[in-house]
Amino acid sequence: MSGESKKPGSEPGVKYSRVMLKISGEALMGDQGYGLNPRTVARIANEVKLVQEMGVEVCMVIGGGNIFRGLAGSAQGMERTTADYMGMLATVMNALAMQSALEQLGVFTRVISAIPMDQVCEPYIRRRAVRHLEKKRVCIFAAGTGNPYFTTDTAATLRASEMGCEAVFKGTKVDGVYDKDPNKFDDAKRYEAVSYDEALEKHLGVMDATAIALARDNDLPIIVFSLDEPGGLRTILAGEGTYTTVNSKG
Repeated sequence: MSGESKKPGSEPGVKYSRVMLKISGEALMGDQGYGLNPRTVARIANEVKLVQEMGVEVCMVIGGGNIFRGLAGSAQGMERTTADYMGMLATVMNALAMQSALEQLGVFTRVISAIPMDQVCEPYIRRRAVRHLEKKRVCIFAAGTGNPYFTTDTAATLRASEMGCEAVFKGTKVDGVYDKDPNKFDDAKRYEAVSYDEALEKHLGVMDATAIALARDNDLPIIVFSLDEPGGLRTILAGEGTYTTVNSKG
């Protein structure tokens, strides 16, 4: 799958024409300790709008950690399967919040859930989702893969592969992948690029191992960037900015 291909309507110089944006649920909290910060959700929605205006087709997967995290529930004695399903429902809530923010900006959006709940969102049907993208609608994939024991990172990589995305953009609180936590160590080194195997071997924390392995098997680049930098995603899509690319070459 080549990242150089372009579709009609993309701005000159834009490397990717269809991308997956993966953000954590915690990213929606802003400076709160829990839940949704409307201003933060609106800011991220505006970032997505700017990218779409470049002619890029956008998919999204949002985690649920700001509301409920399955592993945390499991650690407290809850059955893992039940805890994971609760986490999936949290991602639906976040997806609906992002849909509302995008539509207030005039961006047509569809929330597509791996767990059927027809009153609030569409069920996942691959061909229908692809058609939404072709019609320049933002597709937010919710409820993970629909299965327990799989993270939203894995869901993002899976849906990106199914949708024919050319890259997964993972928005984090730092501007790339480091050899150690840059918030704790002043001598932390940022990688410009790293291979899938190196990310797995060194446990660099890009995504969980299943997601990285799936990306490797489908030759799907993962681009890690800072979600806190205004206009960061648009800048990177234009070939500038600071980020780390995880691919087969490293």
